[in-house]
Amino acid sequence: MGVKIGHFAVRRAVQIDALPQHVWHEFLDIRRMSGWFGVGHTLELYEPGKDGRVELSIETPDGPRGFGGSIVVFEEGSELSFEDNWFGEGAWPVPTTITLRLTSCYSGTLVELIHHGFERLGQSGPAEFLAYEQGWNAQHLSALKKIVEG
Repeated sequence: MGVKIGHFAVRRAVQIDALPQHVWHEFLDIRRMSGWFGVGHTLELYEPGKDGRVELSIETPDGPRGFGGSIVVFEEGSELSFEDNWFGEGAWPVPTTITLRLTSCYSGTLVELIHHGFERLGQSGPAEFLAYEQGWNAQHLSALKKIVEG
């Protein structure tokens, strides 16, 4: 099932009191995804499904900066994984991956946000991993929990 997670993986998780198929409703279209995955950055494009795309942007002192890539896994009710790379200048030589994984746990769903694949960046991978480990928080997952649980 899904993509293989390597050694350098930023992992954040939340338990939601709802079944995975109910949580997955918030993955169905850009309007729903923006309500929680658009927190802290802007969800510019979301084409759900295998061969779709996810594109986001953040505000920097120099203006907006885009990132994202192709969806590589879209398993309804269980996983969304997409390539993640900066667009334009400053792009990595290869993308990392962002995985959102839903797993039945107790009477609800464990939702994991995993940013991984930093080992693919070679010598700069460990430093990039550390920077993202310090930068990611659980605000997206907290927003999803609030939406689903009401």
